[in-house]
Amino acid sequence: MSIQTRRERERAERERLIVTAARELAEAEGWDAVTTRRLAEEIEYSQPVLYSHFKGKNAIMTAVAVEGIAELTAELHTARTSASDPRQALADVGAAYAAFAERRPALYDAMFTHAVDLPFASPQAPATLQEGFAELLETVRPLAGEDSPEALAETFWSALHGLVTLMRNGRMRREEHEGRMAILIRRFSN
Repeated sequence: MSIQTRRERERAERERLIVTAARELAEAEGWDAVTTRRLAEEIEYSQPVLYSHFKGKNAIMTAVAVEGIAELTAELHTARTSASDPRQALADVGAAYAAFAERRPALYDAMFTHAVDLPFASPQAPATLQEGFAELLETVRPLAGEDSPEALAETFWSALHGLVTLMRNGRMRREEHEGRMAILIRRFSN
């Protein structure tokens, strides 16, 4: 192995360590606890080493968001492709989305609530984001009728996000979540 290859591998391992530490700290204590100083302590590297990989907390959150979107995309894909029909796919994708947000609240916040440096809804969006949206698009496409599939996917996504976010923030009763999801699926699949 060449010195250059070893250095590249070590750099990638340090970046992975930083992102993992940020995710774990955010899940345990929230994003306010994630600072470059705290991360440097957690991974036992100096702050300048952190800054040699990421410009700051926002860049770290962006890396966490991209990683999270890839994980969510895989779950949505599994839900969509294992469903028996389009209506079931819609229900399963909605349930997978809500379960992911509930199970990984800090990760979900980095992905869709906090400001991160990602160009959503743009041709410049990273492939990971485009693949995630494609799962929503393919879920609603069979149900779009005369509606734009892209607009329907955006509307479905925004409805899911709204339901999840309002429930998580105590704005809607948690015990009514399943009923609201059933209404959403019924309205989108008619």
